[in-house]
Amino acid sequence: MLYINNDIEHLNVEQALQLVGDARRNYALRYRNELHRRLSLAAALLLRQALNEHYGISNMPRWDFGAHGKPFLPDYPHIHFNLSHCDCAAVCVVDSQPVGVDVECINRYDPLLVERTMNEKEQKEIRTSSSSAEAFITLWTMKEALLKLTGEGISADLHHTLADKDNFSFQSIKQNGYIITVARQLTIP
Repeated sequence: MLYINNDIEHLNVEQALQLVGDARRNYALRYRNELHRRLSLAAALLLRQALNEHYGISNMPRWDFGAHGKPFLPDYPHIHFNLSHCDCAAVCVVDSQPVGVDVECINRYDPLLVERTMNEKEQKEIRTSSSSAEAFITLWTMKEALLKLTGEGISADLHHTLADKDNFSFQSIKQNGYIITVARQLTIP
């Protein structure tokens, strides 16, 4: 289940701080930038909404974090979630299996960034696309969603991140100037 909030400007920060739980409150307050604080809170509120609507959990449960910072709910090991935000939107995905999500604004095409983060095949795909910026952001969100799914984080070698992408499913959505990608591991028979 994917939840999206792209109306960050109207978020009531004081109310959100009371609703998100200690872990996310402390995390959000680390941001000095007001927009990023709002985005962090918005993502947590989306999780709270998903937990309430699909699992009947009305208060934010306790969070913990894996070795590379992937959040999980120790009291609800059957519920998997992931959060992301960019300057355009905050997103949350909740599932019964491990899941990863990333959202990024579609910005201008930067060939140097493409070279540093994409392998030759991906670079060619981006260069030959009708919109290089969209092609880059789609591949970038696929990589980040996959790394968040596996819990590896962005420290992995980005050139080879999608080498075994056939073992995963990716759903990419473009809307309102941003791209969201959700990654899930395929069930192996």
